[in-house]
Amino acid sequence: MPDHVSSIPLPAELLPSDGRFGSGPSKVRTEAVRRLADAAPAYLGTSHRRDGVRSVVGRVRRGLSDLFGLPDGYEVLLGNGGTTAFWDAAIFSLIDQRSEHLAFGEFSSKFADAARAAPHLDDPVVIESEPGTHPQPVVDDSVDLYALTQNETSTGVTMPVRRPDGATGALMAVDATSAAGGIPVDPTQFDVYYFAPQKCFGGDGGLWLACCSPAAVERISTIKGSGRWSPPSLDLTIALENSRLDQTYNTPALATLFLLADQVEWMLGNGGLEWTAARCEQSAAQLYGWAEASDYAAPFVADPLMRSPVTATVDLAESISADSISAALRENGIVDTESYRKLGRNQLRIAMFPNIEPDDVARLTAAIDYIVERLPD
Repeated sequence: MPDHVSSIPLPAELLPSDGRFGSGPSKVRTEAVRRLADAAPAYLGTSHRRDGVRSVVGRVRRGLSDLFGLPDGYEVLLGNGGTTAFWDAAIFSLIDQRSEHLAFGEFSSKFADAARAAPHLDDPVVIESEPGTHPQPVVDDSVDLYALTQNETSTGVTMPVRRPDGATGALMAVDATSAAGGIPVDPTQFDVYYFAPQKCFGGDGGLWLACCSPAAVERISTIKGSGRWSPPSLDLTIALENSRLDQTYNTPALATLFLLADQVEWMLGNGGLEWTAARCEQSAAQLYGWAEASDYAAPFVADPLMRSPVTATVDLAESISADSISAALRENGIVDTESYRKLGRNQLRIAMFPNIEPDDVARLTAAIDYIVERLPD
């Protein structure tokens, strides 16, 4: 991009207090990093099987149970590898024979692809819809696990988490990687609610967490008892045993655990999921309201009920380069507003996770208008 385009200086009043709007890794709260630095001498570099680290894992597990209001009998599991690793674990430990997947973007499709490639499973049912929309589950008696995605990070589409009527005996597994902590959820409507901490929870990646119902715990045990082999790092019975001891099977990233515990307690201290969801909705109302009122921008997701309150995608007129805008923003310290690469649209993708100040979203929209007015013809 030409230098004169990317060097449009923004007035001080249009600069957000923090310029991080990435959809993952996301903005990490500075005060959490400071607390990590203060705790480092007695925490970083210590054994993950000793009380110093296990107490942090315990804080995470108890905090998430409180945040989501998990019913009695639900358990919080954790392990290394992120959501992608959890898909593999689910293929070994949660899907008995056949799964159904709703595929409406890059990430919801990946779990379906992984299940299709598994030689010990029947081919999954895959229900697709165009990017910018989401499909609906269809009850199928041959299916023993329904795989939903609460928020498709690549397209900015969100969908309700509800058990399909008539899906008796099947598990509901919900990928909540970019939704958990920012969008309300009823825990009675899922059996497995899994995510990673680098989105709403403002931490680093490399860890997966899963809130599991008694039915999911029983499925894990039953599949293990059937003799199905699993690599130990993907065996959810091992993850369950270790989680109950407030530890992971293999060494975790201690900084990630600390930041996650701090974030969960920050959320609970401010009012819990109701507070975080309202904060995200406030940011979303500002951003989508700006896009709808603009003469050069429009929300990519046409149906307002499907628009994500945590990751917004905004299409721009063909005459205006989204890449040029993102580059100009980056020159002013406002980063990671670029579109998802595989979607291939002339658009901006902007995170509105709980860590992001709603006032900063308002400043961002004003900054975009300022840059557009000064782009060369």
